[in-house]
Amino acid sequence: MVFRYACKGRILHGLGCSNRGRRVAGLDRDTKRTALLASPLFQAMRPAELDGILKFSVERRAPRGMTIFQKGDTGDSMMAVLLGRVRISAISSDGKEITLNVINPGEVFGEIALLDGQPRSADASAIEDTALLVVERRHLVPFLRANEDLYLRLLAVLCARLRSTSMALEAIALLDLPGRLARLLLKLAGDYGHPAPGGVRIDVKLSQRDLATLVASTRESVNKQLRVWRDDGVVDLSSGYIVLRRPSELRGMVE
Repeated sequence: MVFRYACKGRILHGLGCSNRGRRVAGLDRDTKRTALLASPLFQAMRPAELDGILKFSVERRAPRGMTIFQKGDTGDSMMAVLLGRVRISAISSDGKEITLNVINPGEVFGEIALLDGQPRSADASAIEDTALLVVERRHLVPFLRANEDLYLRLLAVLCARLRSTSMALEAIALLDLPGRLARLLLKLAGDYGHPAPGGVRIDVKLSQRDLATLVASTRESVNKQLRVWRDDGVVDLSSGYIVLRRPSELRGMVE
């Protein structure tokens, strides 16, 4: 697979810019196994099957901001996030970027193109310094053919991804910006929230631009809404983190 990333305003291929994006010998097998077992796809695998995946997979590093693949690239691999986070996005005809999904440690992406061999349907980029476990199509397809029941497990992952996308589209269609943003913050709090003085802190840093693309709005509109909630005591903004002070009010906006 080809890794692309921006360096000094250019899009480069291969290694370049020191050693970023190349194959590395990093995490040990137990760490990789633990990360994969966070995904429903790999949880159902027998130990021998998981070992088989690890034998022909390779680890690659993607620094923050690196473009892992772009829409239209050859779909020749599936990836699992070991560390960090990956944004799946698309560019509209008028140039607006829409975030379709955020892939967390233990989750997989790129599996659709892997199965049908068609070009990538979206862009993928690293939100944080990220470690990926890459499984190439030329290795995985024969493996699946030899283990037919794994096809059903992969289909379950695809169905879950489709449900998530449908829910996001439903929110965009039926909720106004406060409702969409409230829904997003509650989901982030469920995934990454930890108790903090006076509320729940979302322990992942997303810029207002990131939040805007996730709710199909503009950075300015999201900034304005967050400031309204901050002034009302619903949320608190501190050092790049968001603390939900009164999540019940946010749930009311969604319901």
